[in-house]
Amino acid sequence: MGRLFGTDGVRGVAGSELTIELATKLGQAGAYVLTKETEHKATLIVGCDTRISGGMLANALMAGICSVGANAIYVGVVPTPAVAYLTRKHRVDAGVVISASHNPMEFNGIKFFNGQGYKLPDAMEDEIEELINRDMKDVVLPIGFGVGKIDYRFHLKDEYVDFMKKTVPIDLSGIKIVVDCAEGASYETSVRTLQDLGARLIPIHISPDGTNINANCGSTHMQELQARVVYEKADIGLAFDGDADRCLAVDENGEIVDGDEIMAICGNHMKEKGKLKSDTIVVTVMTNLGFSLMGKERGIHIEKTKVGDRYVLENMRENGYNLGGEQSGHIIFLDDNTTGDGLLSALRLLAVMVETGEKLSVLKSIMTVLPQALVNAKVPNHKKEHYMEYQEIADAIRELEEKFQGEGRVLIRPSGTEPLVRVMIEGKDQAVIEEEAKKLAKLIEEIML
Repeated sequence: MGRLFGTDGVRGVAGSELTIELATKLGQAGAYVLTKETEHKATLIVGCDTRISGGMLANALMAGICSVGANAIYVGVVPTPAVAYLTRKHRVDAGVVISASHNPMEFNGIKFFNGQGYKLPDAMEDEIEELINRDMKDVVLPIGFGVGKIDYRFHLKDEYVDFMKKTVPIDLSGIKIVVDCAEGASYETSVRTLQDLGARLIPIHISPDGTNINANCGSTHMQELQARVVYEKADIGLAFDGDADRCLAVDENGEIVDGDEIMAICGNHMKEKGKLKSDTIVVTVMTNLGFSLMGKERGIHIEKTKVGDRYVLENMRENGYNLGGEQSGHIIFLDDNTTGDGLLSALRLLAVMVETGEKLSVLKSIMTVLPQALVNAKVPNHKKEHYMEYQEIADAIRELEEKFQGEGRVLIRPSGTEPLVRVMIEGKDQAVIEEEAKKLAKLIEEIML
């Protein structure tokens, strides 16, 4: 059996891979490990996105939490970053989010935050996993007065909205925004925040029914938002993913502004105001080469980590940096929140537009995005880490690396959250790199299936 925790918690198809039994065990083991040093009755905040399986898994998880003597506060449907914020604000012992982020609706996931609102380090996840594998051996479950209880506080999402408005108190009067909430966790909080700040708002995909989260909408499907921005003659389009820890944008011409470009815009603005710590932005190896060229030109040091926002965050905390993130739109403004926050990223981008008076198309010209092709190869989940063990695949990768050496790069990696091997190629000719990426992805699928 592979490691239970991926790069962003535990994920799988709800009901078959992520079962109610596993959710209960995660509640038990997670609450026990995260709170075993406390002398008081521990409390965990629990929130979820809009997936139909969210209530089922949340109740199973909270049953596990209560069974080891901890209390749960259930806040209902809220963005992932809201749980991180509320965990800190209310000084509880930990927070838990039931979400599979940008994945299709049949998937779900469980991820933990510690009492400071940070995702757990590998060592602590390993400790939780080990406890589950040992079936909670040596853990005494309380009875009677020792059992935990569940408190339902759905109104706490209002505190997150207030926090966002106070953190970036901009006047959006006169700015026309189309916002795509992906039928996900931000369908209330993002709309209310932007409206309260005065925006002329056109919200789309704000009618979640439990089955439509991320379905041809949100930050993974931008076509409708692009067309709507142009049709409405809007100043900007904003797209969140299912749990709203990511944000991508669309400029007034309908062109996508990705996470790299958002970080470039905000990072340069912060540097000019003396607010970019150590003049450094932390990104992953997937970040476009154009971002590194921008940094060189602007006197910004670009620090690179392996893929996963948790590794970006670890680097930021270790070295005292305050801006980092991923091309996917998962951006961390560490002065304001402890995890990627789509709404916060949107507000920081809007603040640059307001303060400079520039259109988004002008602001994004700060960096040139080099052609990039990303193709996913679907493979069995238990095999995805072993793609280089297949000689034919290893040879094909080496040939590609030789072909693009000096004028591009080839990056192959297994997904941390899905049964995929991701093939990414950067080069001068979009058509060529797309063709080569598709060929390699097809080869990987054929050999590994």
